[in-house]
This record gives sequence, structure tokens and C-alpha cells, in this order.
Amino acid sequence: MKNSRRTFIKLAGIAAAGLAVAPKKALASEGHAPVKPNSTAIHAEHWAMVIDTTKLHTAEAIDKLAGVCHHIHNVPHIEGKQEVKWLWHDTYAHTFPEQENPHLAEEVHERVFPLLCNHCENPPCVRVCPTKATFQRPDGIVAMDYHRCIGCRYCMAGCPYGSRSFNWGEPRLGLDLEKLNPEFPTRMRGVVEKCNFCVERLAVGKEPACVEASEGAMHFGDLKDPDSEVRKVLREKFTIRRKPSAGTEPSVYYII
Repeated sequence: MKNSRRTFIKLAGIAAAGLAVAPKKALASEGHAPVKPNSTAIHAEHWAMVIDTTKLHTAEAIDKLAGVCHHIHNVPHIEGKQEVKWLWHDTYAHTFPEQENPHLAEEVHERVFPLLCNHCENPPCVRVCPTKATFQRPDGIVAMDYHRCIGCRYCMAGCPYGSRSFNWGEPRLGLDLEKLNPEFPTRMRGVVEKCNFCVERLAVGKEPACVEASEGAMHFGDLKDPDSEVRKVLREKFTIRRKPSAGTEPSVYYII
């Protein structure tokens, strides 16, 4: 027992010494970080989205955008209670339960509304995740590290918007392997996933796929920049957000 303990302490010391030396070697190698940021990347202090539901309000139109999103991100097609979704649609009553108005125009009540992760300023999913698999980036995007996810689903319980899906089975079985997007990873069984505001596209200078395909019905930009497109739209149009009493401060706004 003593020898085993002594060996363990010795190995731990060697590992710690290696960690201490490695960064110095990396810095001394060529004088720069091994990975350089893409020069075409677009940045923001806080990314936000505005959805014009006067232009985007049918199941067909929203499903079309969902198809684009799901293809790019290799979201498996699974029907029923085990469905995995990043972008979907629902009724006014389910989308805005705290803002139901019985005298609202019938046309608004009959619309369906696009739903996705709200990338909240105060995300409860981040607070409850025990492994930090769910984390908030400096630009406000709530991201996922699938390798850290242990499948506890605390983040799903903490999210008041139902914006997360759990992979109960092998997600790759729900994919057309001949149509996979090789530029985005597939996931594994037992992890949670959701919309990521297309961080991989922002990194190469592109807007989120749904925004690009929406033909002007969705706007994306820096909420902290008064000259950004989203700030311009928010000044000119009346918007609402989902479940304001939750205190999460969603970064997705809806023009009604």
C-alpha cells in the first residue's frame, strides 16, 4: 500500500511538473499561439436576433428554415417524444403564455412562431450544469461542450423554454450518412444539444444559416452596438420576448 501511494505521488508530481513546463515550451517555440483566429470572423459584444413574425409565420416557412439548420448541424431526424430539434414552431399560446390577450387580432393568434435557444443574458442552464458543459461565451452565446456533457439533463430542467433536446438513442442512426455535413461534428448518445447561433459560421464571417435563408424575416447583430441592424429594428418595431417573468433576459426578440 505504501509503495503504491508513493508511486502515485511520484507520478502526480511528474505530471504537475510537465504541465508547468509545457506552456513555456509552447511560448518559446515560435512566439505565437498554435491556433490563429480566422481573419474573416465577425464579432460582437452581445449577439442577438430579431424575428419578424409578420413575415415568418407559417409552419411551412419555419420548417424550411429548420431543414437548413438541421442539415448544416447534422441534427438527427427522430419522430415522437425522442425528437431532437434546434429550430421548430409552436402556437402563440405556447410561445408567449404570459402575454396572452383574448382580444388580440385573430390573425396573430392563428400564426405559428419559430422557436430556438434564446441565448439568455442570465441563462439558468449554465448555472445548473455541474460539469460546465453548458457555458456562456463572452459574446453572450450559450454554447455546449458535448464532451463534457454527462447527460444529467439539469440544463433541460433549468431552461424555461424547452430549447434543449436529449439524445436518448444513437443520433447517427437518425442521419442520412450520404448527406452529412463534414464541417460540423455529429453527437453521441446521452448528451444534450441545442441551437448555437451558428458559432461555426460566425467564425468564418457568415451569418447564422436561418438568418441567411429567411429572406429578411430574421435579423442578427450586436445588441450592444447602437448602429447594428438589430438595434435599428428594435428602435423601429415593437417587439416582445418569451416568458419575461423568468428573468433570463432572452437575446431573441419577436416583432408581432
